[in-house]
Amino acid sequence: MTTQEQNIIDEIKAIPDPEIPVITIEELGILKNISIQNNCLLVTITPTYTGCPAMQHIENDIKKIAKKNALAYTINTVLSPAWTTDWITEPAKEKLRAYGIAPPETTTVNKAILLGKAKRDVKCPQCGSADTEMINQFGSTACKALYKCKECLEPFDYFKCL
Repeated sequence: MTTQEQNIIDEIKAIPDPEIPVITIEELGILKNISIQNNCLLVTITPTYTGCPAMQHIENDIKKIAKKNALAYTINTVLSPAWTTDWITEPAKEKLRAYGIAPPETTTVNKAILLGKAKRDVKCPQCGSADTEMINQFGSTACKALYKCKECLEPFDYFKCL
């Protein structure tokens, strides 16, 4: 791989999520594969959920990088296996917390959490208190819920465990 090819790959990995710009599409786990073959950029991505409006923006960002580097491109969107919050990297979870979004506290292994049959222990990203309550199942985006901290009284988004 040439230095230019590695720079292109690094640039794609660094594309920020349009809805949460403090984390990249790689850190979010939606970037599955990147390669450059015969002057063609091949990228595979997985949406966080079907119909996610950010996917078109991400595809446009990838296309811009390909065009800027005079590469043909193919962007494959795969739905299986389905994206899961387990794919969010630990550094990305810390970035979410610092940004004011509570990251998923559990893994999808706990099916009771996914089905709403177990209590979520959502810690406030502002003060760290676990004394929080859900205000609305839907927050600023469909993949987040709106919570409020009973201790510091701050509202915050919780990235749902999916």
